[in-house]
Order: sequence, then C-alpha cells, then structure tokens
Amino acid sequence: MKKLSILLTLLASPAMAASGPFFSLQNTNFVVLLAFIVFVGILIYMKVPAKLTGMLDSRAVAIKAELDEARSLREEAKSILATYERRQKEVQEQADRIVSTAKDEAMAAAAQAKADLKASIARRLASATEQIASAEAAAIRQVREQAVSVAVAAAGDVLSKQMTAEAASSSIDDAIAQVEARLH
Repeated sequence: MKKLSILLTLLASPAMAASGPFFSLQNTNFVVLLAFIVFVGILIYMKVPAKLTGMLDSRAVAIKAELDEARSLREEAKSILATYERRQKEVQEQADRIVSTAKDEAMAAAAQAKADLKASIARRLASATEQIASAEAAAIRQVREQAVSVAVAAAGDVLSKQMTAEAASSSIDDAIAQVEARLH
C-alpha cells in the first residue's frame, strides 16, 4: 500500500504535468531550468562559491587549530598524569618506608622493653633474695641472742643456787685478774 501511494505521488507531480515542446516558455520544466541557470549565474557573479570556500577554509583552519590545541592539551595532560603517577609512586614508597621503619622501631622498642623487664625482674629477684638472706641472718642472730640470754639466765640461776659467798668472791677475783691480764 505504501509503495502504491509513493508511485501515485510521483505520477501526480508537476514535472509530469509539463506539456508541449521542451524549449518553450509554456513548458514548466524549461522555465525551472532557466531559473536554475540564472540562479547559479547570480551565485557565481556574486562570488558566493569563493566566499563559501573561504568560509569553509577558515573553518577548517580553526578546526585544525582547535585540534592542535587539543593535542597539546592532551600531551600536557599526559605529562601531568605521568608526573602525578610518579609522585604517587614516590609517596607510596615513602609511606612503605615509614611503615617499615615504624615496624622496626616498634620491634626494637618491644625487644628493649623485654630486656628491661627481664633486668628489672632479675634485680627484684636479687633484692628479694638479699632481703630473705638478711631476714634469715637477723632471725638466726635473734635466736642465738635469745638462746644466749636464756643460757646466761639459766646459768645464772644454776650458779646462784649452787654458789656460796666464798666461791662467788673467788670467782669475781679470778675474773678481775683475767681482765687485768688481757688489758695489759
């Protein structure tokens, strides 16, 4: 149906309505041809094709300049991107070095703290051992002193019960003689 309507439209066009000899002003095809030739002649006389060519050439030059500028901008963007990527790589390497250094310092600090803790524990253990030994020696000394005191008191009680006045007097004289002999 569509093809039929297109065919009928073409058959009904004014071009088919022309009648008579072709080189007659009564023929619409000839009039249209003359008008077209006159129109083209006016265009050529007014130098429209040269102006159009000049406008197209100037537009082509402008487009070429824009393309060149776009290329230069692209190259500049590529160099900036390369610089950015290089700086990013440097910053990443620096960050990795900082992290590595921080890890090493943390490990060294942990090792130092461990060594300090061991030394502190050893000092405290030695101090505690010394305090225990000192307390033991003091306890032994105190027990000995107490034993001596008890023994002296017991001996004093035994001697006082067994001793007579003459024996006490002679014992005192002997003690004085011994002291005198040792002092001289």
